[in-house]
Amino acid sequence: PKAVLFDLDGTLADTAPDLAFAVNKMRADRGLPLTPFELLRPVASAGARGLLGVAFGIKPGDDGFDAMRAEFLANYAAHIADSTMLFDGVAELLATIEAQGLRWGVVTNKPERYTDALLPLSGLGHAACSVSGDTTPHPKPHPEPLFEAARRLQLQPGDCWYVGDDLRDIQAGKAAGMPTIAAGWG
Repeated sequence: PKAVLFDLDGTLADTAPDLAFAVNKMRADRGLPLTPFELLRPVASAGARGLLGVAFGIKPGDDGFDAMRAEFLANYAAHIADSTMLFDGVAELLATIEAQGLRWGVVTNKPERYTDALLPLSGLGHAACSVSGDTTPHPKPHPEPLFEAARRLQLQPGDCWYVGDDLRDIQAGKAAGMPTIAAGWG
């Protein structure tokens, strides 16, 4: 490859603790018991949709979902990097990629305002490019965010590898014609 692109949540950074905090703050504010972290971690990469689904049994389209999503996102923004850490070995992996003269970037479905806030706080502020879920008209699994990353790097999609932890990451990478790797952690 000439560049390696990564998903953010669950691939480069363990953001699950801060995402779980955001939804559990909502439960605490309502006088409800906290949802165990072990139930929230597996759905953290699905963001508000997954976390609100587990913690409150609500889904997009349900009455009150949009208001709860807004509350969740406000909680997350206020605590975006309190407990977030890079997964073991990620800093070394990125240093090795750079030492080999390759570039790396981030392609995530996280909205840009949260991506831009989180990257420098998590030690990922030196990515060669960053594409968020609202950068293009279509989020992953559509290939357009990966095409946008390749354009920003001035590379052909086939010159980039994509690494992600969710089915939509694998679908997007394959649809973009990039060699695609499933992260076995996160």
